[in-house]
Amino acid sequence: MESITSRQNPLAVHIRKLGAEGKYRRSQRQYLCEGEKLVGEALRWSAGVETLVYARGKTPPEDLPQGIRLVEVPEGLFESLSTVETPQGVLAVCRRPETALPETMAPGGYLVLDGLQDPGNVGTIWRTADALGAAGVVLLPRCADPFSPKTVRSTMGACFRLPVWETDLEHLCPRLAAAEIPLYATALREDTADVRELPLERAAVVIGSEGRGISQEALARCEKTIRIPMRERCESLNAAAAATVVLWEMARGH
Repeated sequence: MESITSRQNPLAVHIRKLGAEGKYRRSQRQYLCEGEKLVGEALRWSAGVETLVYARGKTPPEDLPQGIRLVEVPEGLFESLSTVETPQGVLAVCRRPETALPETMAPGGYLVLDGLQDPGNVGTIWRTADALGAAGVVLLPRCADPFSPKTVRSTMGACFRLPVWETDLEHLCPRLAAAEIPLYATALREDTADVRELPLERAAVVIGSEGRGISQEALARCEKTIRIPMRERCESLNAAAAATVVLWEMARGH
């Protein structure tokens, strides 16, 4: 295992930039995951781990794949690299997967996130989509970076298993139409249907941000809107809760 002690070491500088700058992560096609459980999941699911960094005294697993760079650093240096308040002494630099929309959409249920800027919400929805059997998650412009440290932590490993794609409606809608996958939105208008009444097992459903809701452009392209029944005194659910209800209905239709 190689040892690094300087905060000015190129790898240390690189890791700090990966943790702090979305543009840098994209340009380098890399991202960070941190903590024993998350790094273990990245290794388990062959998530493109390129470098493993351990605080001094931590021991890497014995059966690591070939080609992974192993680095040991002093505890103080590790704390400067970490993106969490209580570091566990292990982080990984992973290869960022391709997020371009596939040419052909497979049958299934999809969530389309419209302007969700909170990385915790995006990660939680991604995790729930993986748990409940969605085919994938689509991020429209102005969503949080799916591979920011906070988003990755919030997915609890789902980011290694379920694809996420970044695109716009101009590219998404023709591909959904070609696959005969209708586009719906969680919003209220004259054609609104109860979420329990529509077949969602083969559909894409738009979830809007809590502050702005669903954009007019997205609403204009949706075949129908759907509502989640709730008490009249309650105005709405947060985005992650609404997504969970939609995903449950998608799964229930299988």
